[in-house]
Amino acid sequence: MKSKKIDNLPLKAILEDTLTIFWAEWLDLRARMAQIASTGLISPLIYVLAFGLGLGNTIDRVSTPAVGDNYLEFILPGMVALSSMTISFGGTTFSICGDRLFSKTFDELLLLPVHPLALHLGKVLAGIVRGLMTAFSVILVAILFTGKIFSFINPLFILVVILNCAVFAGIGVIIGLRVKSLESVGLYNNFLIVPMSFLGGTFFSPESLPMVLKVIVYLLPLTYTTTALRAAAYQPISVFPWYSIPVLLVIAIALAFVGAYQFSHQQE
Repeated sequence: MKSKKIDNLPLKAILEDTLTIFWAEWLDLRARMAQIASTGLISPLIYVLAFGLGLGNTIDRVSTPAVGDNYLEFILPGMVALSSMTISFGGTTFSICGDRLFSKTFDELLLLPVHPLALHLGKVLAGIVRGLMTAFSVILVAILFTGKIFSFINPLFILVVILNCAVFAGIGVIIGLRVKSLESVGLYNNFLIVPMSFLGGTFFSPESLPMVLKVIVYLLPLTYTTTALRAAAYQPISVFPWYSIPVLLVIAIALAFVGAYQFSHQQE
């Protein structure tokens, strides 16, 4: 089946349709809030214990991190970025795959008289909420380890986290629409999300890399998130990498148009 294509809808109608799609997702999410918040907390906690407390003690003896008082503080903003990326992507992808491949309710969604862009944005909003649930769990852990409440709870920090969730939820929507099986989702996770977890500046400063590697690292959206979160947490606003916000916003907008196109041509 193919979704109905509705052209020239006013912005207000698209927003109303977006909220309708999101509300349907929210009814499911609110029953699993604790599960969602805790699911993405395991990996960051392992990284904090292994790298921050274990390896970090050794690193602190021989060097000083570029940002933060110690290596643990250095990686904590990266853990927030990592957890929000993982859950926004994975939760969105598996939600769509479940509807398409198992419950077979996706056809009903495609038949709704809803603009394709609203379909994409509604799914992305749900992905943002998923990511924020886990991100705030990691932020709580970061505050407990550092005692720096306003480093992790400030408008600039939260804005960057939301943009990060929007980017990876957008990727999750597109992949969720394209894959033919759950095994395919695993391939995307192994070749996209896992490498980005380690190469996106989570455990190191991109500025310390040779130019060739720096170019590669800055092709990854997670790099802009981690560097921006570190600056928002520990550095004065005068040195904040403001370019990170438009970069993440442009990526999210581009993904929205790709996702809307995919919805408008989706066949099941």
